[in-house]
Order: sequence, then structure tokens, then C-alpha cells
Amino acid sequence: MTTAEASGAMPLNCFWQLVDAARAETASDRPFADVLADLLAARSRHEIVAYQRTFERLRSALYRWDVWAAAYVIGGGCSDDAFMDFRAGVIALGRTTYDEVLASPDSLAQHPDAMDGDGGRLEDLLFDEEVNYVAARAFPRAAGDAAWDEVAVADDVDEDVDRERLEPAEAFDFDDAGEMRSRLPALAARFLLQDAM
Repeated sequence: MTTAEASGAMPLNCFWQLVDAARAETASDRPFADVLADLLAARSRHEIVAYQRTFERLRSALYRWDVWAAAYVIGGGCSDDAFMDFRAGVIALGRTTYDEVLASPDSLAQHPDAMDGDGGRLEDLLFDEEVNYVAARAFPRAAGDAAWDEVAVADDVDEDVDRERLEPAEAFDFDDAGEMRSRLPALAARFLLQDAM
């Protein structure tokens, strides 16, 4: 039994296979979150809960100042709620992008949707609120009468704990264009106005 399975989480390879399958079926008339909810609804109640536990752990790992700064630059600002949506969007872009963002959030400047000259496409992909609620949408369809709110999923992952984990000493001013250019040079070059200093 893997560590993920012992904790009730979905093994990472299964999680990313689901994400990849949903990405492959995503179309303009069928958003990623809808496709993923359909795929999850075909699974067992246990698997949906396991998916959510893994999703929350992956989203929690992105709760860092540098990732938040990347979201701020791409979105032209980023509230706490928007940052949750951004992290969900990073997960929805797949394992490769997720791993690259964990290693260096500035890598998002090299994403194909950032390089096509339309930063709005990348922003739309990343700030994807619906991805946060995929399991909650799929669960009632798979479990019959059981309601999602009856399931204790986030017993070990908590946004408040994430917030407390951010080291105040590592914080920096997202509105300081010079600081952002220093920390996220590629994203700043692509998304910040050149006259913002």
C-alpha cells in the first residue's frame, strides 16, 4: 500500500491520468471541469473522495509567495479566493506544468498560451474556479442520495493552515514592479506594463 492510499488519497499516477483524460476530452463547448466531473462521476464514492484529498494536497503545495506573485502578475492582481482558483487551474494544466510551477512559477511565461501573444488565454485557463468543485459535483451523481457536505474530505488539508505556513519574512510587495521583475523576470516581461516601475 502506498503512502497516498494509506492516507485515503488517490495515488498520484491515477490522479494525473484522470487529469490527462479530462484534458484530452476538453472542448470549447465542454470545459475541463465538466469533463472531469463526468469522469469522476463514473467512479466509486471512495475514489472521488480519494481524488479530492489528492487534489487538496497538490493545491496546498502551491500555497507559496512566489506562486501567488505569479498569479498576481498574470491576473493583474490576485485575491485570496482568486489564488485558490489559480492553483486549481495550475493542476488542471497537467502534471508537467504543475511540476514546473512548483520548481519555478516564472516558467508559466513559457506556457504555449502565454507565448501566443494573448495573455488573456493563459489567465482564463489558470483562474478556473470550477476545478475546485469537480468532486463535489461528481459525488452525488456517483453516490445516489449522499450529499458531498456529509463527507469529511479535508481533515488534513486546510486553507487556514496554508495561510499560516506562509512565512512573513518571505513576503514581498506584489505591487513593486522592480521586485516582481527581479523575482519573476519572464512573467514580468510578458505581463507587466513596461512603464510600470
